[in-house]
Amino acid sequence: MKLNEYRDRGFLVLEGFASEKECEELRARADELVQEFDPSEIVSIFSTHEQNRLTDEYFLTSGDKIRFFFEENAFNADGTLKYKKEKSINKIGHALHDLDPVFQKFSRSEKLKQLAGAIGFADSLLLQSMYIFKQPNIGGEVTCHQDSTFLYTEPIEIVGLWFALEDANVENGCLWAIPGGHRHGLKSRWVRAPENKMKFEIFDETPWPEDQLVPLEVSKGSLILLHGLLPHRSFENRSTRSRHAYTLHLIGANATYPENNWLQRSTPPSSF
Repeated sequence: MKLNEYRDRGFLVLEGFASEKECEELRARADELVQEFDPSEIVSIFSTHEQNRLTDEYFLTSGDKIRFFFEENAFNADGTLKYKKEKSINKIGHALHDLDPVFQKFSRSEKLKQLAGAIGFADSLLLQSMYIFKQPNIGGEVTCHQDSTFLYTEPIEIVGLWFALEDANVENGCLWAIPGGHRHGLKSRWVRAPENKMKFEIFDETPWPEDQLVPLEVSKGSLILLHGLLPHRSFENRSTRSRHAYTLHLIGANATYPENNWLQRSTPPSSF
């Protein structure tokens, strides 16, 4: 594996990491979970634009649960869905790897354990997981950010594993990243404030050099490794094709995970 490339650029693309069968199993299981979900009682919208205003208890207590979040543009003015339920979900999070047998099997496979060891995360803990739909026509953008802003550890020991369950390109909202951007430190933290509110602690107000972003176009089954300090984003999906992906975040077993991070669990994260 090209470890030097990962250390230099802050990301690494591994084509064909997940098999066609594995991709289809995860997609089929996600579809089953959505079909079983009744959104009539709880509606939670995921947005990276207005995190302080749109944060709710349903989201903040999802660290050790399987919960469903809608696209920001999924609703009509009267509150009804523009599309069918399965075409309106933004993501499922954040403990699929713990609570669902299909996702658990994939997330704790021997090849993932070996990969974690190869990049220096042999003793890592599986902190969170998400199934991201990036729906056709309404798939919202994710603004430029660092994962360590939201999943902070001391020292910073976190890696994101992003699995493409469909081809991802600029048309349907692939990832973009700033090569080498992980070497410039942490810009902010999203922390719990009094009364369970959220706020950003800003360390560096310099805007992201988004002119340096490069698209990470990948084929189905590819894995993208993302350093916790790497600036990355995705744009809106206004195409007619979805861009399904599954993500895992690993943290160092000996790193401190602060109590004022947004994602908290009733039980500690476990290893492979």
